[in-house]
Amino acid sequence: MEIFPSLQLFIDPQNNYNWLAPYAYGIVFLGIFIFLFKIFEHHYNLYFDRPLYRHLLVYRNLGPKEKSILRNQFSFYNKLSNKHKRQFEHRVATFSKTKDFIGRDGFEIDETQKILISAVGCMLSFGRKNYSYGLIEAVLVYPKEFYSKANDAYHKGEFNPKHKVLAISWPDFEKGYEISNDNLNLGIHEFMHAMQLEAMTGKDPDSARFMKHFKNILRRLSNQELKDKLDKTRFFRTYAFTNQYEFMAVLAEYFFESPLELKQHFPELYLYKKKMLNFNFGGY
Repeated sequence: MEIFPSLQLFIDPQNNYNWLAPYAYGIVFLGIFIFLFKIFEHHYNLYFDRPLYRHLLVYRNLGPKEKSILRNQFSFYNKLSNKHKRQFEHRVATFSKTKDFIGRDGFEIDETQKILISAVGCMLSFGRKNYSYGLIEAVLVYPKEFYSKANDAYHKGEFNPKHKVLAISWPDFEKGYEISNDNLNLGIHEFMHAMQLEAMTGKDPDSARFMKHFKNILRRLSNQELKDKLDKTRFFRTYAFTNQYEFMAVLAEYFFESPLELKQHFPELYLYKKKMLNFNFGGY
């Protein structure tokens, strides 16, 4: 007498699960394919010094109001092709939806500020496959310069990796993108610090490429002829020479705001920065 006939499928020795074989083979082949693809992608990055692909899918869109903010207030967006505009919109939408934006000292954040802060970060990382800034979970926005306990001083901007926070003074951030030719851009500067630290600890191809050209720039800066030229021209503001990390952040400001002048006066620094960011958009 069969008490549980429905269990016969599972205990019958003749039922050896052959029906699962195609699925098992499929999983194995998929695993092998992914493994080989990762190897190919790694060697492609090493050989061509750029990612095999930097953007695959667009599934997040900005609304008409958000697109209008980019068109009217963010000049970089208007330099992009239609394809790259859609990718940029996706990245801005992703950043603005996955980070916490918190106003401090009574500052109220509106949609315009969220979009513009996100746009600056996404512009800097637009050539990268990894554009999410994993070391930033929250953006603190102040109505003016703010006091930092990190060094007992007032700051216009600060990146705090311990708490995964990017903090900015909104008036200074706003001035950075509104005045696009003075080589002072608080947003680029602070996002660059976040990207630097991520690259120093990351294992992905974007981080490897960043560090490769970071070292190339440092080696170039040790050249006496270049040192003499830097002293003679005073092309970069003095703050750039505080340390190597500040130089990289300031160099990013010059790269985005004065690309032609940077390329003319210091072509190797320009090229290394361009390769570091894999930046081939908007005439750069």
